Amino acid sequence: MLCLRMATRLLNLENVKRWLIKNNRGGLYDLVFYLYDLISGLDWIYDSRARVSRASLNRYKNKYKGQTCFIIGNGPSLNKTDLSKLKDKYTFGLNRIFLLFDRLGFETTFFVSVNPLVVEQSLNEFQKIKSRKFFSWKVKNKVFFNKRTIFLRTLARQLFSKNITQGVWEGATVTYVALQLAYHMGFKKVVLVGVDHYYKTKGKAHKVIVSRGKDDNHFDPNYFVKGFKWNLPDLETSRYAYELARKAFDKDGREIVDATVGGKLKIFRKVNYYRLFK
Repeated sequence: MLCLRMATRLLNLENVKRWLIKNNRGGLYDLVFYLYDLISGLDWIYDSRARVSRASLNRYKNKYKGQTCFIIGNGPSLNKTDLSKLKDKYTFGLNRIFLLFDRLGFETTFFVSVNPLVVEQSLNEFQKIKSRKFFSWKVKNKVFFNKRTIFLRTLARQLFSKNITQGVWEGATVTYVALQLAYHMGFKKVVLVGVDHYYKTKGKAHKVIVSRGKDDNHFDPNYFVKGFKWNLPDLETSRYAYELARKAFDKDGREIVDATVGGKLKIFRKVNYYRLFK
């Protein structure tokens, strides 16, 4: 009982974490986040679903070493991109990418979703996806756990994880999580497609809003249907995360390139999508 009370007090570090993010208190920031990750990750050590997930992640370590993969974002630019060219490629689909599956005629090789709001409101559709699925440990009690499901622990520390069995930082975008997975799997080259890095809807980062109708921020006007709750983007944090990813890949002799048609992201080398297939 005493241990439980101590853990509860320590878990109040969530409030300290938010304060440190807002006030950027340097080394103290790193120390508190380390303690937060240490205490909040106790169930990641002992839960059977976590053990199975870690074992699955270990089997994927460098499985695709030297290969190329495509991470498909959800931006409107996908409507200007011939995605049929990706049918026989290794692909990561994100969040509500399933809305494209019928049009594509295939599912992505992997599927990733970590935002609890998105997961909880899309459970029925996510359950139908046959690809290997990666979900945040935060939704462990929402998602049906089976042999196609792998959980990822979310870390508070702002890093590019090279040991994802211990956790990943989300970097305010599921694309960053997919980049850490691609690195873990050994892909030498990662191509971003549909990562527009631009939203028409403006407002405070992470604020929860309710969709009022047509969605202009994604490839499908019904992506976030009327009444769907979602978080406004944090593009600044995402930019920082992408820089961490670029440095990690560069240091290891690997590369991330951006083939998004008309994308606003300026972190990665731009390439022409269609020239990739010549």
